[in-house]
Amino acid sequence: MAESGTARPLRREGLVGQAAARFREEVVSGRWPVGDKIPTEADLAATFGIGRNTVREAVQSLVHAGLLRREQGRGTYVISSSELSGSLERQLAGGTRRHYLELRLALDSTAASLAAQHRTDADVELLRRLRDRREAAWASDDVDLRTAADLDLHRAIVASTHNPLYVRLYDDMLDVFARHMRDDEGADEASVHRLHDELVEAVAAQDAGRAAALVSAIVEPFMGRPAGPGAAAPR
Repeated sequence: MAESGTARPLRREGLVGQAAARFREEVVSGRWPVGDKIPTEADLAATFGIGRNTVREAVQSLVHAGLLRREQGRGTYVISSSELSGSLERQLAGGTRRHYLELRLALDSTAASLAAQHRTDADVELLRRLRDRREAAWASDDVDLRTAADLDLHRAIVASTHNPLYVRLYDDMLDVFARHMRDDEGADEASVHRLHDELVEAVAAQDAGRAAALVSAIVEPFMGRPAGPGAAAPR
């Protein structure tokens, strides 16, 4: 069970808002990690010196914000450390596979173009390491390992834009992307690896147009492939 940090007494006025802010701090700081159950209402009331009704309302506000989820008979769990991420997940939950792919194409192609313009030598070195790690991951049947290796590379391309707003947005969508990714048995893995290699080298060469075009070459073939067992977004 997640534990709270050092509790400071709460003022009587606006207790629900104060309690919600304090609980949000526990989540964002990682003291209540994603996946963990938060303390019980009784424990929170005792820790923060407030009534259980106040605790209940404050917790419910974080449920609505997408940070927490109540599970009947089990307790309340942390499901996201970002309100933006939680909101995005709810908004994107009804999207089709094609909608997801179109979103990835828009975000990743723009990021590749910007990265080509703003990357540093250190960025290029990291991208090449992550490209090699991504290809090595395909020797494994571990879907989670493949997904993580792919997202690490694409996230590093976004980081190479040196645009903190883009990086924050992309980070908040990583969980959404990971949930949509599965192995695609129909993919030509050798071709996909080659395209990722060329993508990294286009960024290294500061060829913004080619970098964006290579993202399109990676993503667009998947748009015409129906989803099914093992079907996936591009890697």
